[in-house]
Amino acid sequence: MRYTGPTTRINRRFKTVIFPVTKAYERKPYLPGMHGAHLKRRISDYTLGLNEKQKARFMFGVSERQFRLMFEAAKGMSGLAGENLLRLLELRLDNIVYRLGFAKTRAAARQMVMHGHVKVNDRKVNIPSYICKAGEVISIGEKAVSRQLATHGLEATQGRECPSWLSVVQDQLKGTVDRIPVREEMVQDIDEQLIVGYYSR
Repeated sequence: MRYTGPTTRINRRFKTVIFPVTKAYERKPYLPGMHGAHLKRRISDYTLGLNEKQKARFMFGVSERQFRLMFEAAKGMSGLAGENLLRLLELRLDNIVYRLGFAKTRAAARQMVMHGHVKVNDRKVNIPSYICKAGEVISIGEKAVSRQLATHGLEATQGRECPSWLSVVQDQLKGTVDRIPVREEMVQDIDEQLIVGYYSR
């Protein structure tokens, strides 16, 4: 199942901003629990891999089963399995809607896709896990509510840079996957080799 619990607890657990920061996180940026501020855990290689997998899963908002299936697909592709996994996550339609700035968070982007506000090559796609391809055009539907959501998203994400492998025309509420991203252009605070090691056990 996809995680729907307290978000501040997850940020504190992984000591990184996965979900939007709240005042509670600003007050207590240390590990959750009564002794979190002073707790020093001895972490095994297995735990490191598990934590990295969970961090990526929470960040991109996918279920355990979806993540496992994506890893299996990544292994079957040419190249490094870890990089392929991150590439598949980055190319998810909900993530691209988020990266283009049409939504403030990936969760909001996922909801936009599921509610039919997003098109791919002028065809409505309501599957957040749809893997976009180079050359595909992502646009917002013509309905007023769709365009209002995307406009509010752009206002909320002003100053957030669009990745170099995407291009966006904000006044047309449209973006393009110019090419497939390379490792340096993908999420940086995930160590994909730890995830590969976790699944290889």
